[in-house]
Amino acid sequence: MERRGKSGRGRPPSGQARTPAERMCRMRERRKAQGLIPVTRWVAKGLLSAPYSDHRRLDLRSLAMHAVIAKKIARDQSCLKVAQDNLLRWGARCDSDVPYWHVEWQAILKRPWREIAAFLTDPGEVATRLRQSSPFAGVLSPAERKSIYDAFRA
Repeated sequence: MERRGKSGRGRPPSGQARTPAERMCRMRERRKAQGLIPVTRWVAKGLLSAPYSDHRRLDLRSLAMHAVIAKKIARDQSCLKVAQDNLLRWGARCDSDVPYWHVEWQAILKRPWREIAAFLTDPGEVATRLRQSSPFAGVLSPAERKSIYDAFRA
């Protein structure tokens, strides 16, 4: 029967165990050989609430787009009709049940303009979720959209 140390768990002792520092050095060498770049800087705790994932970047890009949309509609309220027309057109395509986000956007677009603008630029969960199915397609020109997309390119 093999002896496995005091606790009886793990590998049997070989007498050639490496120290933790040696194991870490060896792991870094393997990663470097694979082409991985070591990250050696520290970020202060609480500075970033969460790491920026692709999904988070897309949410932020959508927020930026809707901030520009809100500014554009504030200058010209007729742009709000684009969103209302989009909702009407999308609602006509539904055979039976209208999606929940469609009903939510209809209720939002019935509010006063200041409330709509506040919702468009709200970083909260509900606004972020609804911006994924935004009826404001067509409010921004292709050049405006491109400049925002370029700013958020990874």
